Amino acid sequence: MAFDYCHPTAPHKKLRLPNWYVSSLMMDRALDAVARKVKTLDRKHDIPYLAGYSKDGKTIYIDRHMPSEWEYKGRTINTDRFLLLHEEVEKTLIDQLDLHYLHAHQIATRAEEAAVRAAGISWRDYDRFMQKYVKTMDDERLTKVPADLDLKPYRDEHDTDLLERMATSIEKGIYPAGVDKAKLHAKIKGQLKTVMTHSHQPKGGLSAKAKPAAKKATGQKTKRK
Repeated sequence: MAFDYCHPTAPHKKLRLPNWYVSSLMMDRALDAVARKVKTLDRKHDIPYLAGYSKDGKTIYIDRHMPSEWEYKGRTINTDRFLLLHEEVEKTLIDQLDLHYLHAHQIATRAEEAAVRAAGISWRDYDRFMQKYVKTMDDERLTKVPADLDLKPYRDEHDTDLLERMATSIEKGIYPAGVDKAKLHAKIKGQLKTVMTHSHQPKGGLSAKAKPAAKKATGQKTKRK
């Protein structure tokens, strides 16, 4: 997996700085370390809210229409590294500390922002670029969603509409090759039933009044997973 590492093969050398010193180079090395931990990067699927992860955490998904590079002020920026940082931090906080998705998402977003700024990039410019490729839950381009995508973020966000559309897609025969259609459909329907039971909301997801509040909770203009 090729990324714009600052030192992909060179051994670590102790910086002539205190270990606790926060610097752009240290942040760049941190991104390298996180990227190397990713077992599989998948860019072949449609992913709600741009990026996500498999249930076992071994695969990070980035939407297939999201460019891996961005031309910014004469520089070619590898955006995958920032998304990988976000998803790995978020997934770890949810699995290891049992945090609610929205809490984990906030921390992961702050980490992503710090990495972007450390690279000398305006967070506003970066976020504006990313928002162009976000597929919301009502986006008709969501036709190829991975079977093992972790649904916890969508459950926590009460995205019943998305789950219903995923189930409909499977019913129409649109699902990954080699996947047991009946089992996948049953899991999504079971997840939808669980969401409906615990959220106590009408079928179809959040109401029109509730949706803006959910967007505000993520801290971004357009919700990004």
